[in-house]
Amino acid sequence: MALRAAAARFYSSDLPDHMIVNFPALSPTMKTGTLQQWNVSVGDEVATGDSLGEVETDKATMSFDSTEDGFVAKLFVEDGTEGIEIGQPVLVLVDNKEDVPAFENFEPPAFEVCGEKKEEPAKAPEPTPAPSKPSSTPAPETSAPAPSSVCSSGERVFASPLARKLAERASIALENVVGTGPRGRITKADVDAYQAAAPAESTAATAATGAAYTDIPLSNVRKVIASRLTESQAEHPTLLPQRNGDYKLSVNDFVIKASSLALKEVKEVNSSWMDTVIRQNETVDISVAVSTDSGLITPIVFDADLKGLREISTDVKNLAAKARDNALKPEEYQGGTFTISNLGMFGIDRFTAIINPPQSCILAVGQTAQRVVVDPTAESGFAAANYMSVTLSCDHRVVDGAVGSKWLAAFRRYMEDPVKMLL
Repeated sequence: MALRAAAARFYSSDLPDHMIVNFPALSPTMKTGTLQQWNVSVGDEVATGDSLGEVETDKATMSFDSTEDGFVAKLFVEDGTEGIEIGQPVLVLVDNKEDVPAFENFEPPAFEVCGEKKEEPAKAPEPTPAPSKPSSTPAPETSAPAPSSVCSSGERVFASPLARKLAERASIALENVVGTGPRGRITKADVDAYQAAAPAESTAATAATGAAYTDIPLSNVRKVIASRLTESQAEHPTLLPQRNGDYKLSVNDFVIKASSLALKEVKEVNSSWMDTVIRQNETVDISVAVSTDSGLITPIVFDADLKGLREISTDVKNLAAKARDNALKPEEYQGGTFTISNLGMFGIDRFTAIINPPQSCILAVGQTAQRVVVDPTAESGFAAANYMSVTLSCDHRVVDGAVGSKWLAAFRRYMEDPVKMLL
C-alpha cells in the first residue's frame, strides 16, 4: 500500500521556489511514526507517484509517494528516525536541479503539534545597546517559510471550507482533527477519517440503509450496570465462563467458523461498547491474534460466517504471513467485531485473554488433550477422549453471564458436531 505525501509550495525572495513535503499518516489514529528508510537522495529527480521512502509503525510498513514532480533538495530526517509527528516537514523538492545547492543549509520550518503549547522562557533583560558604528551593508537574512503545524497553536485552525462545513454538520471540533494537507491544513478526507474513527455520539438507535451495525440506546438499567461494574473493575470488567468441548480440534479454522456461526446465533456477543450506545454489528469480522517479532497483531477474517472452512484457512494463512512480514494494510487489522487468541499450539491448557476494545468479547483457546471418560460401549467401560478448554472474556457492560454462557453453548454445539457448520 502506498500513501500520498502532502506537499506545500513556498515562495521566497531569498530562495528558489520550493515544495515542503510533510510526514504522512498511515491511519486516522496514527500520531507518530518511523522513517524506516529513504528511497531517494539529495539531487535525485522524482515524478508523481514515485516512492520517496518507507514509513513504519508498530503495525505495518508502507511506502509514501510523491504528489509532485521535481528534484530532492533537502532531507530533514535520517533513515531510522523514530517519533516523527504527522505533518512534520521531512523533505524539500525544487523544480530545477540547479536550485538544489541553495538548500544545503536550509532549516525546516517551525512545527508544533496541536494542543502542545510550549512555555516561553523568561525574557532576559535587554542589554544596553552599544554605540553605533559604521559598518558594511549587512548580509540579507534568509526568510524561512511560515510555520507548518498539525493545527495552529493559537486560536485559528487551518481547514478547507468544505472540511469546516462537514465538521460543523457532524459537531466535530476541528482542534481535535489531525490535518494532513499542506502546512497541516485540515481537508475533507481528514474530517471523514476522524469521524470514522471516533465513537458514535448519537444516543438514538441508528439503522441507516446499508449500515453494517445497529446502535441500541442504553436503558437506565444497563447504564446503572455499566456504571457499577466500571467502578468495580476499571476499564474492562471481565467475566470468565468456561466450558469444555469433547471434539478433537486439528486446526484453528474450525474455531473461527464455529465462533462466527455462534455470533450470528447470539448477536449480543457481536457487539461493542460505544459509551453512549451498544453497537450491535451486522457483519461478523473475526480478529485472529498473531504473534510477530514486533509484538501481537490481530488481522481480520471478514465475513467469517459467510465463508467456508477452506476459504477461512486460506485467509488466515495469508494474513499471518503478511503480519510476520510486517506487510499488513491498516484496513486488514483495524476493526473486527470479535477476537480469537489460540495458544494451544504452545502447549497451554487454558488461559485468560484481555478484551480488544471496543469489542465486547475475546475467546482464549487452549490445547487439545486426552482425558479418560466413561464409555459404556468399551470393554473396560472407559475410553480416551480429546478435550479442548476455552475461556470467553466478556465486557460485562455489554454481555451478561447468561448471554456469554448461551454463546459458549452454541460454540460447543458447532465444535462437537462440525457437520452443522456445513449446513
